[in-house]
Amino acid sequence: MLYRILRAIVNVLFSLIARWEYVGLENIPSEPPYILVTNHLSVFDLPLILTICPHPIHAFAAAKHKRNPLYAPLLAIAGSIWVRRGEVDRKALREALDVLKRGEVLGMAPEGTRARGTYALQKGKTGAAYLATRANVPIVPVGLTGTEKIKRNLPRLRRTHVRIVVGKPFRLPESGRVRGQKLREYTDLIMHRIAELLPEEYRGVYG
Repeated sequence: MLYRILRAIVNVLFSLIARWEYVGLENIPSEPPYILVTNHLSVFDLPLILTICPHPIHAFAAAKHKRNPLYAPLLAIAGSIWVRRGEVDRKALREALDVLKRGEVLGMAPEGTRARGTYALQKGKTGAAYLATRANVPIVPVGLTGTEKIKRNLPRLRRTHVRIVVGKPFRLPESGRVRGQKLREYTDLIMHRIAELLPEEYRGVYG
């Protein structure tokens, strides 16, 4: 119930600050569990994805946002998983696996942090591949463009054109306790699937 209310509020707010374009919504699975992976451009990414996903998303959120009076309550309502950036947060990984075992949706940005400067893809971290192989669930790639411009356009009262492209779900070649080089290879596979949904200038190291 709270999630539906949150989605309705976000839809209204986004209609005021953005003009959005959706592509590939038919690729969203009719039933969870699955992992939704995306590039990460700004704090507006997760709210935008909430507007298109019919299932509640439990997304990773940086632990530093716990102190933010605006973001913290919204992230808590959305059922976010607090993660300590820059280290292997085993508690967060266990919570993420529990989400998938319960048959729910996990949201991740494999880069682990927002892209800066050119807003192009950075090298992905292995967390998404680790969780997908352990839980044996499909992965849904999403490519976002335009959200990085919202903050700049807001003071000018200018609506920003944003685009969200949902790719076809896929599974990694194997499941179970995958480690080492294979986990790295599967991470690059995930990142290339995201890159395929983005314009060339957003693809970065996966161009």
